[in-house]
Amino acid sequence: MNHRIGNMADILANEQFLQSGLPQSEKVPWRQREPWQDVAITDLEPDDGLLVTHVNQTSGLLSTKGKPALANDNQTSEEWLTNHSLQRQKLTLHHLLAHGRIVTHKDDTDVKHLQFRLDTIDKFESRLYEMTDLYHQRMEWLREGSRKVFGLVKGSRVGLLIDSSAANCGLGRLQEFQTALLCLLDEQLCHRKQFYFLSFGSDLSALWETPRYVNIRTLDEARQWIQDLQPGGSCNLLKAMKRIAKVRQLNALLIVLGTCPDQTAEILVDHMQQCMLGKHLPIQAVAYDCSHHMTHATLRALAEVSGGRYHSYSTGCQTLWSSDIEFLMGELQRASDTLEKIQELRLGLTGESLTEVMEEISTEVAKIPPDRFLTQPPNHDRPLCIETSNFLPKTSADWLRQNGLKAKKLSLYQVLAPNAFSPLEEFVPILRKTVSSTLHGKAMMQLEWHDGTVKNVHVDPPLLYEYQKQLGRAMSRFERRADWLSTSSRRIWSNICEKRVMILVDTSLYNSLHIIHIQHSLRLLLEQQMSNKESFNIIAFGSEVNQYQPHMVLVTPERLQAAWRWALTLQCGGSRNFLGALKAAIENDLSEQWDCCGLYLLTSGVPDQRMDTVCSYVAEICGGRDLQLHVCLFSIGSAELSGPVPARYASPRETAGALRELAQSGRGRFHWFQETGIIESDDIRLLLTEMEKAANYSQKCALLVESLRNRSGKQSPAPPDSEDKLKMLVKQENRYPQKLLLPKPTALTLARMQAREGSGEESSSAVRALTWRPSSGKAVLPPAHSEKKWIQSSVENHTKQNKLARLSKSMFYTEDGNKVGAVYQKYPRMKSMRKIVPFVYLPKEEEICSTSLWLQKFGIKKLRLDLHKLISGQDCVHKKQLVRTLRKRVSAKFCATFPKVEINGAVKHLQLHLHELDEYIEQMERVLCRYLQRLQWLLSGSRRLFGTILEKRVCILLDTSGSTDPYLPALRKELTSLIWEQLRKNSHSFNLLCFAERVDSWRDCLVEATDETCHDAVQWASGAVAHGNTCTLEALQRAFQFVDVQGIYLLTDGKPDTSCSLILKETQRMNQGRGVKIHTISFNCTDSTANEFLKKLAAQTGGRFHRCHGDVDGQLAAYKMREGGFSDEDNPNLPAFEGNDLKRLSGEITKARRFLTQAKSFRHLLLEKQVKPDQTSTGT
Repeated sequence: MNHRIGNMADILANEQFLQSGLPQSEKVPWRQREPWQDVAITDLEPDDGLLVTHVNQTSGLLSTKGKPALANDNQTSEEWLTNHSLQRQKLTLHHLLAHGRIVTHKDDTDVKHLQFRLDTIDKFESRLYEMTDLYHQRMEWLREGSRKVFGLVKGSRVGLLIDSSAANCGLGRLQEFQTALLCLLDEQLCHRKQFYFLSFGSDLSALWETPRYVNIRTLDEARQWIQDLQPGGSCNLLKAMKRIAKVRQLNALLIVLGTCPDQTAEILVDHMQQCMLGKHLPIQAVAYDCSHHMTHATLRALAEVSGGRYHSYSTGCQTLWSSDIEFLMGELQRASDTLEKIQELRLGLTGESLTEVMEEISTEVAKIPPDRFLTQPPNHDRPLCIETSNFLPKTSADWLRQNGLKAKKLSLYQVLAPNAFSPLEEFVPILRKTVSSTLHGKAMMQLEWHDGTVKNVHVDPPLLYEYQKQLGRAMSRFERRADWLSTSSRRIWSNICEKRVMILVDTSLYNSLHIIHIQHSLRLLLEQQMSNKESFNIIAFGSEVNQYQPHMVLVTPERLQAAWRWALTLQCGGSRNFLGALKAAIENDLSEQWDCCGLYLLTSGVPDQRMDTVCSYVAEICGGRDLQLHVCLFSIGSAELSGPVPARYASPRETAGALRELAQSGRGRFHWFQETGIIESDDIRLLLTEMEKAANYSQKCALLVESLRNRSGKQSPAPPDSEDKLKMLVKQENRYPQKLLLPKPTALTLARMQAREGSGEESSSAVRALTWRPSSGKAVLPPAHSEKKWIQSSVENHTKQNKLARLSKSMFYTEDGNKVGAVYQKYPRMKSMRKIVPFVYLPKEEEICSTSLWLQKFGIKKLRLDLHKLISGQDCVHKKQLVRTLRKRVSAKFCATFPKVEINGAVKHLQLHLHELDEYIEQMERVLCRYLQRLQWLLSGSRRLFGTILEKRVCILLDTSGSTDPYLPALRKELTSLIWEQLRKNSHSFNLLCFAERVDSWRDCLVEATDETCHDAVQWASGAVAHGNTCTLEALQRAFQFVDVQGIYLLTDGKPDTSCSLILKETQRMNQGRGVKIHTISFNCTDSTANEFLKKLAAQTGGRFHRCHGDVDGQLAAYKMREGGFSDEDNPNLPAFEGNDLKRLSGEITKARRFLTQAKSFRHLLLEKQVKPDQTSTGT
């Protein structure tokens, strides 16, 4: 502990900080909110002032305030046990034995003693009894009210299938059944967001066509519908499941069954699997007062297949059984077994070990609070040493608006803009085409601009060097501010920027060993950052809320000293009631003192309440006023604490993620630190981003100068004083002088060159020329080859040498005459004729690209899994040669050894081994599974109708002519899915155009996909009306008016009004020099002429054609292949896709299935070949 306190004191050392100006902010007037009438439900808790503007938020607040952890309406027992199981609470026998100490006595070395302290065993046993009582309380809670009959209903949008058959609602059962349903409606369903009711007997009866939101009117309609239920016919559950499968927007399904259904469990489960393919809809299956074993078996199977839960209730004996009870009973059994082991420990027997219980701590020492043992920093109890400052600091975002690269005009594009020129294109009448200027491209450097275009830039090295010096000074300034933010109290609290400050301090039981750290952090804050503020207040919260003052008070030295004396009295206890502290802070001078105010939360964990409830409440109170909530997270490690554990726990990463989301909800900053330093800070992150941008600009400058030097071939002019630094900036390159032409070689020199390089043989002409010697003085040298022929022959020899396997040898003259000897130094490596089966690596995550590009990376050819190529080597060729004595062609003797197969009309020898074929089959099955996964991904979500959006700046064209009227509602839903699933998720810039008789545009330009713009786009698209003709050409002309558009997605259901050839010609003209890709989408179009036009339009611009025909059959076929294996090549068959992406992938899947079938047949052939010799030898 002393070491921890010492580290904290070093971290919180004082240091001078960087000064900055006062921020300017506009005051936002207080926004009044109209009261809202909640649903009149009698069994809810009274309003305590925390009710908000929605029934779900209200129920969420009521469920988190004032209720124990066991009564969490949104958690099943399995989810609840993740935080309350014996393993999570460290109450298993393994955790108990970890507290013991193994010792050996001197007189008996064979017997080992396991020693425990008495208080350890008592405390462990007491906690076990507490958890057992908690499990019993939750089981009793599950047996109350509607949970006893129907179980715990989970989900925000619930669909109900109610059995209204004569067997369930007849014979006096109807009134009791209706009473139970009304109780379910009033206790659980009223807290849901949406619900849907459907009763089934022989016929179906639905209350509404679609799910409805929960409000007073819908609750009254549901009550009246339940009271009007009448028994009718048999129990046709399959018909009801077919109807509920067509209902969208449900995330939970409750099936109440009182008799045996008409269909068998196998039929119902198989239909459920097919309908829920690609969806997640958990089923809560309830058996209501039914003793038939088939009913229970059917409901259990449905719950297991869908990942839901099962519940059974009998009215006669008032018995129930459910999945939730089963989980709790299992945990109770484990607790009982552990208690029995503890009793054995008290008796002194645990296996072969002896247990000795010792008591070593006195009662007086145990009563001392743990904070008395903590080491305090020097002068901890002394008065404050207040530092005065005459400025108000700024956040990094505000500081960068005045001191960032853009504000100082240090952006690379700002510096290069005067010397940057766009490429010129002019029409040349003689050539009858548009020609680009090449002069600028040769005289200047090319640089990609921030908007994606390429510009010609005149590079001035002195200017760029001066710019780099300015970047260096800017980076030094950023580093100094980052260091300033990492020192003193700013390391803990970040930068306090507002004039009015409210401090929220977590003093829960988790922080009992760190109360000195918290007090010292408050001391540093009061000394260094509070003297220049207008008003302040401090609120400490555990289970109870403790305020320094009832209202915010003006900042004076006396009040700061009083606040420090109050902080010294703080004690830790209870859990983290953050919502109560926030409510107390809001009630402080609500009308006057909330202009430009900051809430600073110092905590070490997540609040007691649910994070979605807290975040929605914070977002509401911070909206419409100048109020921010900043979160400072202090990581205290994993120290174990005595006493009860707080209600909610999360890992350090989960805690940081939850509190980061809380800061974003309050429009504030997130700051995460520990004793060793800062882990994460929004202020420092912005500075690091700006520094990375400056380093990137400097690197681009160096590349420009280096490119200029490479092109010019000489040193770029630079000032004398910057010559040395410029050499450091630009990489030095080795410049070689221009080589002179070789002299005309003679036969002697050529032979020596070849002998030195080790090429040729002894019988070659070069070696013979080397051994030539004149017989007399009159002899002359043999004639030399002409230069042209020599160059040609040398090129041919070099080409042949590259093709043949090279060998290395050393040649020399021998003493015997003119003979030449040679020593081989390196022998040629023989190339293997066999081809091995490669190991395939395929990524699990889907890549957003076209199928053509994806198969270039992961196709069968790229993965080297082409079976025909693996068995088509030179050693696999089956040949016959002519034997003259026999006067006929005869196969080789070894041909009978290898099996013969026919590949593409040619007979080949199968020389693959069994293990190689097994490995190939395994790899191909992995590849097929990955291809099918990609196919299912392409057929899911918005990609089913629109395909995959590839470009970052797109324009969506929607055909809203009169022929699309029957499909317009479905088209709106798919468009909404496209906006949120692809455009928003992948941060696209987009625009929407609807065209019929005229073209309607959502915006005048492409806009970035944010939450606000996506909501606006969905709202605009919902008002589209189908009418009139199809003006496709006008829509394309409007889309091409957006200069930064990269891709156009055209969705239509038929031919355009104008000529198709005219549209193709005009599109080619508008797209000349721009490279905009047009992707066409055929929507419910059966006209072959229209589809051919769309294919030509997409192919002309390099786009893709997409048609969603056959998507359901494709999903089903892919699912059957993945689940049932690949035993049959032709069953199931994939549908005939027409879209480019789906058609190309389907063809690759068909090819892979064919190779897999052939590989299995080859394997069977090899097995037969091995069995026959064995049989022959046995018979012999």
